Amino acid sequence: MEYICFSCGKTVTSEDIAKRVRCPYCGGKILFKKRPETVKRVKAR
Repeated sequence: MEYICFSCGKTVTSEDIAKRVRCPYCGGKILFKKRPETVKRVKAR
């Protein structure tokens, strides 16, 4: 699973945070799950 660091914006994998929940790049403690992009469909009239 991939996470994004709130502080630096880099992608962090679950293997990187296996021992402690911190960003390996900046040391930030707030990480959120990366969500897939959604495509909005608009009906043509």
